[in-house]
Amino acid sequence: MNRSVFAYVILTFAGYGTAEAQRPDPVNFSQVRITDSFWRPKMDKVSTVTLDACMYQTEVKTPRIRNFEKVARHKGEQHEGIFYDDSDVFKALEAIAYSLRNHPDGKREARADAWIDKIAAAQLPDGYLNTYFTLRGLDKRWTDMSMHEDYNGGHLIEAGVAYFDATGKRKLLDVAIRWANHFDSLFGPGKRDWVTGHQELELALVKLYRSTHQERYLRLAHWLLDERGRRLAKGYTWTEWKDTAYAQDLVPIKDQKRITGHAVRAMYMYTGAADVAKYTGDPGYLDAMKTVWADVVDRNMYITGGIGSSGSNEGFSADYDLPNEQAYCETCASVGMVFWNQRMNSLTGEGQYIDVLEKSLYNGALDGLSLSGDRYFYGNPLASVGNYGRREWFGTACCPANIARLVASLGNYIYAKSASDIWVNLFVGSSTTISMGSTDVALQMKTDYPWSGRVALTVLPEKKIRYALHVRIPGWARGFASPGGLYEYTDADVQPFTITVNGRPAGYALEKGYAVIDRSWKRGDRVELSLPMDVRRVKAASQVKADKGRVALQRGPLVYCVEGADNDGQAWNIILPDAAVFSPERDSILSEQVVALKGMATVVSVSADGYSVRTEQRLVKAIPYYTWCNRGNDAMQVWLPRRITNIKIDY
Repeated sequence: MNRSVFAYVILTFAGYGTAEAQRPDPVNFSQVRITDSFWRPKMDKVSTVTLDACMYQTEVKTPRIRNFEKVARHKGEQHEGIFYDDSDVFKALEAIAYSLRNHPDGKREARADAWIDKIAAAQLPDGYLNTYFTLRGLDKRWTDMSMHEDYNGGHLIEAGVAYFDATGKRKLLDVAIRWANHFDSLFGPGKRDWVTGHQELELALVKLYRSTHQERYLRLAHWLLDERGRRLAKGYTWTEWKDTAYAQDLVPIKDQKRITGHAVRAMYMYTGAADVAKYTGDPGYLDAMKTVWADVVDRNMYITGGIGSSGSNEGFSADYDLPNEQAYCETCASVGMVFWNQRMNSLTGEGQYIDVLEKSLYNGALDGLSLSGDRYFYGNPLASVGNYGRREWFGTACCPANIARLVASLGNYIYAKSASDIWVNLFVGSSTTISMGSTDVALQMKTDYPWSGRVALTVLPEKKIRYALHVRIPGWARGFASPGGLYEYTDADVQPFTITVNGRPAGYALEKGYAVIDRSWKRGDRVELSLPMDVRRVKAASQVKADKGRVALQRGPLVYCVEGADNDGQAWNIILPDAAVFSPERDSILSEQVVALKGMATVVSVSADGYSVRTEQRLVKAIPYYTWCNRGNDAMQVWLPRRITNIKIDY
């Protein structure tokens, strides 16, 4: 190796724990009970319908579990499926772990335990675990960095940590530790180089560090990040595709300024980099993360929080290239946006990262799961002529288990804490207990968010205690449609938010996107937040050609769309003049209770003989974007023209 091992060790140990005490550390899902009227039914559906579908596909319909059984039998059987299929088993187990905490189910837990027994039986004595190479030839293991051995291992670690957190059972965690120790014995300073082909292991190793308090895993994550951009990679991604940008390997991470390549790989890598920056205090990663994040949010993010416009590389193309009907916007990439933005918030304490997390969570990610819980989107376009639909499974099946684990782990994203502060990041009906020194502080949140902007938080400390409560005031409630200005409201008027303590106006300081209330708290103190829930029109920056002359509708954190099912079977003949007024109304999409937007708009219709067109004012209905395509494949648009500027004749 060209780099000094001694210099590397000094660098990594120098910053451990730096300023960590004042940063918001997320409260673990296992400490949060969710009672929310919006999210709880979705979590229950994931715990039953979605996970039943995932388990059936994993165990019966596809050979994923069979491959582990084959390894354990030692009979020379052939591997079935794709070389990264093991990861879907681990992601499903991670989702099951979260769901067992939310929705205890003895039968499902026993079934998961049986899976874990099979996984453990397939692990080799040296800790290696990968069904593809074990069945196809161990002589090829660790020879091609593109073959997802590290990616599979990362998801194994995440599953092991989650299952231990949820159930207290160590078997899968111990399998993950043995695998991590095997990897650490081969790669690292003074050993062999390794560049992860599909980033994931980096963030997983930080989770393992947090769970075990073993610094070797944090050092290894830091080293893996430092391997990138140094022309060390060997594998088909680099040798056959010749695309180092695809795997974010053009330059070292600390020198990266632009988002490139595969969107999911990027999100997982930057999540790991933010984690390492937090726990090592390495300023190079913090500076790079802020710069790349701005490139994503300012120039390469959809209004839904989706990212990765190009299907050819499942990722990024040119700045402001944000087509709607051809938008790729992989569900996993939106899940990754939630991960990364949570870590950026934890690293900096800035609310703008939770603003983006919320945008991705409620729109780009949630759209990936059907209301029935058993159909999925791989990509999430912002327009359709009716030829796009949800599917029950995919050959590459990363998205179903990924959205399942995100929804099931929602408790990870609501609250955060430090030694002297508590943060409320998401408005989700829930309760938790947070230890502030020697005093436990119980919190209870009630809300009808996102349909209503009213949030009530009751504080129940064991005894009177002083601390600072940070309540996020979303950017959209302060006049910012999106951080960075890629999207703006057409109307600059902003209705005020209010925040009270025990019925009186609260004394607070607005810092980093939070209303900070620093006071002595006693049992029963009640904080009430009221956010403006006006229907807002959003326009895109002029550089986004696909949205020129168009507007989108937003209310609270939700982006809306028009769908044919609500508008005489059409969505491409609607014009939204600036004077059109839309009002919120309670409604339903199948069994989902929603707030729809209704108003008079200009609709273009074709005469019966096909020789003329006319415009007329009709009642138009818009629905939350996440609910579209649940009543069959249908026409849909998020961005509507403000006026007619051209005509294209179709037949």
